[in-house]
Amino acid sequence: MTEKNVAEMSFEEAMRALEAVVDQLEKGEVPLDASITLYERGAALKKRCEDELKRAEEKVAQITLDGDGAPTGTKPVEGM
Repeated sequence: MTEKNVAEMSFEEAMRALEAVVDQLEKGEVPLDASITLYERGAALKKRCEDELKRAEEKVAQITLDGDGAPTGTKPVEGM
């Protein structure tokens, strides 16, 4: 099975894949070369998760509230 490109993964997909990588590395049963490859993929998955969280936080921060505290809409985040 071919692994999905990290850049195409949703946050949830990347988190599940990262958990699988961590599980494999923690077991210590992976050959050194494969461990290095897994570690590199894990680093890319971690970055993807961080980027997606930051994007979500920026969206939430852009929600505007009216006088009653109800959302009135969103403002586009610069660069999105």
